[in-house]
Amino acid sequence: MYSFLVNFGYSLLLINFIVFAIGLSKKQKSYVIFTAYLFLIVCIQIITLVLRKLGINNLFLSHFYFIGQFLMLGLFYFNLIADKFQKKVIKITLILALLSLAIQYSIRPDLFFEFNLYEIFITSFLLIIYATFHFYNMLNGEKVFYYINIGIILYLFGSTILFLVGNLSIMLSSRYYKVPSRINYVLYIVFQLFILIEWRKSFYKNKETNALN
Repeated sequence: MYSFLVNFGYSLLLINFIVFAIGLSKKQKSYVIFTAYLFLIVCIQIITLVLRKLGINNLFLSHFYFIGQFLMLGLFYFNLIADKFQKKVIKITLILALLSLAIQYSIRPDLFFEFNLYEIFITSFLLIIYATFHFYNMLNGEKVFYYINIGIILYLFGSTILFLVGNLSIMLSSRYYKVPSRINYVLYIVFQLFILIEWRKSFYKNKETNALN
């Protein structure tokens, strides 16, 4: 069951990248950035699988995942949001968070080979704030990337809690060691399904309309 969840999540990710990449030409900058984000995650997951097959520790790739995700989705929201104050908040917090992580790793380089709970929390928490900005703006505006925004909030909020709880479950009982990671994969699948729904409702429909015209 666990391997099925992992493979299904990876398959959805690959499908999402392909369908978004196919319609990449003549799209808005936010669309291009989100497609680049999908490409980055695909590359990280492929390298992760290869290292796992070779029996090499791939934990260090989690830092590329969280920081890369934070940077790409931060730029995604920066380009998507029009409000000047919100854009300033995104720009300042994006820089400060990356700077704080750079300082942390310069002081404690050993963290590069461990799960960094601060990294997970700060990058996910700020992305949730950016996504909340976008939700607020959509209340009286056009619902652009609506389903993707829902998926990002659900996945990041749930996975952040699970990572923190998972860290405690290791100390409490080996019986529940894999439970948080399995729930996290379910959340990841839900996230990928929301991305696919966004493409189907917002971009595939437009592609069909353009073809008819």
